[in-house]
Amino acid sequence: MIPQLESLLTCPACGHAETLTMPTDACQWFYECPACKTLLKPKPGDCCVFCSYASVPCPPIQVARATGQAGCCG
Repeated sequence: MIPQLESLLTCPACGHAETLTMPTDACQWFYECPACKTLLKPKPGDCCVFCSYASVPCPPIQVARATGQAGCCG
């Protein structure tokens, strides 16, 4: 399974959305919205901002779900 690397990240504070390329070798725990400067952090239980606020979860979670394994970034 080849994970999708682009995801639409949407700021919950202002609604600004942009397509970003997700890292494949690390979690992205923080992201500053370029529109409103809100610092996004993962929701409880999520490993990164992509799993919490984006259209596609991070690559390690995509692979874990496709293979039926529990797993996370890092």
